[in-house]
Amino acid sequence: MPSIKINRITNIQSNRSDTILETMEKAGLEPEYNCRDGHCGACKCRLVSGEVEYVGFAMAYTQADEILPCICRAKTDTELEEVVYKLSVKRA
Repeated sequence: MPSIKINRITNIQSNRSDTILETMEKAGLEPEYNCRDGHCGACKCRLVSGEVEYVGFAMAYTQADEILPCICRAKTDTELEEVVYKLSVKRA
């Protein structure tokens, strides 16, 4: 399972069948997003290293070093920066 390093702080393990957005949610993070299908660009972040595969068609504009985690899966160990998220608050 590929490892995903987020903003040089957080490391999570990815399931190859989940998008990076779904992986972050399962790890207890609340990433910023609006559409989950590559249209809005709210989840856009910078791919520092690693390889991802798109599982949908990106409609939002991205630069060469940017990805949309809502429609990408990690193929290899991956490092992302400029990811906007907060930690989930667990309630009893």
